[in-house]
Amino acid sequence: MGSETEYADETGAYERDTDYIDTRITRDAADGWPVEAGKYRLAAARACPWANRALIARRLYGLEDAMSLALAGPTHGEESWTFDLDPGEKDPVLGIHLLKEAYDNRGADAGSGVTVPAIVDVESVQVVTNDFHQITLDFGQEWVEHHRPGAHDLFPEGDRDEIMEVAQGNFEDVNNAVYEAGFATDAGAYAEAYQRLFDRLDWLEERLSTQRFLVGDTITEADLRLWPTLVRFDAVYHNHFKCNRNKLIEMPALRGYALDLFQTAGFGDTIHFPQIKQHYYEVHRQVNPSGIVPLGPDLAVWGAAHEREHLGGRPFGDGTAPDPVRDHERPPADANPVWGR
Repeated sequence: MGSETEYADETGAYERDTDYIDTRITRDAADGWPVEAGKYRLAAARACPWANRALIARRLYGLEDAMSLALAGPTHGEESWTFDLDPGEKDPVLGIHLLKEAYDNRGADAGSGVTVPAIVDVESVQVVTNDFHQITLDFGQEWVEHHRPGAHDLFPEGDRDEIMEVAQGNFEDVNNAVYEAGFATDAGAYAEAYQRLFDRLDWLEERLSTQRFLVGDTITEADLRLWPTLVRFDAVYHNHFKCNRNKLIEMPALRGYALDLFQTAGFGDTIHFPQIKQHYYEVHRQVNPSGIVPLGPDLAVWGAAHEREHLGGRPFGDGTAPDPVRDHERPPADANPVWGR
């Protein structure tokens, strides 16, 4: 999300800054930003779980032609994500080295800092929004005219209340709780976050033991929001953030659920494990002073059978899976054991 040199407050507890740029891109252009193919560029990083949501939604809805992708590298300084993966260390479309330049062009005083995902207007090279909660919803509801044929609605009207209730609980006690545990500098604050995290994982384990997806019988926004944390759990959060009661692979339902989605087009094909590990272990020097990146865990598990079909459900309902990932966006073979080939 942010430049992720995050720190606890004076009490030793970590509290995420949620002051985002909440301008929206809508069909009616109510905020001055109309839905228009080619007008915007999604700035993301494969390392970041919050940006991962936007990458998945863009794939599932088939928005690759409508909104291009700028990928920042996994490491950065305190101020900004950096486009150091591109020739000349500048994004080839936006022409900038630091994502901060697009924030400065907006003149935005966003308390959350320079975060990904961010949607940038290509012509003015200024950030339009970095409200990661709303971005994926708007991809589904506002960009409908640019969806691929067969795109599945991740936010069906009849399930919206339950989707948001489940997603909010997961945000507080899983997505954000791993950070609260990892960045805590007070033992009590750490223990409180740790307990909430594993209480919620136990709740999810029970829920997912009898149903394939979080809400209903198809993939929804709730799955989109939970899964990026799960796919990073054993590689990062278990060790780096001291969330070590057990590994995800030791929880049968959650393990199968995570594998099921990983092997689904649009999910696993967004993942670059080396960049994920490099980001957390190299950037968070207050947590890992040496900057040494662990060699494990073994990633072969992600190709194992998930054995979830007996629970029924259809990932995309009456729709279809997204097209194969574009060659220039495909993770390299050494970055992803299933999709990087």
